[in-house]
Amino acid sequence: MCYPRGEFLTGDQDVLLGEPDGTPFYMSRSQFEYWKHTELTLDVVPGRGGMFSLEGSEGVRFHIRSRVFTDAEIAALRAAHRI
Repeated sequence: MCYPRGEFLTGDQDVLLGEPDGTPFYMSRSQFEYWKHTELTLDVVPGRGGMFSLEGSEGVRFHIRSRVFTDAEIAALRAAHRI
């Protein structure tokens, strides 16, 4: 879901994954634990988005692709205390 800046309330159970184009992108901690060994790629594609999400009226939606990190990538993430 995409919310106007400042309208998505975050807490201790939310993990900041990054800031694509300067916009914070969060995932719940429980989801992060499941996906932390996976690279996620966020795209915008034509189609209908969520009804309550900002992109819904724009004729586009979010599309997330994933791939599991290699053993070397996981080791590097652990060394950097990222997972």
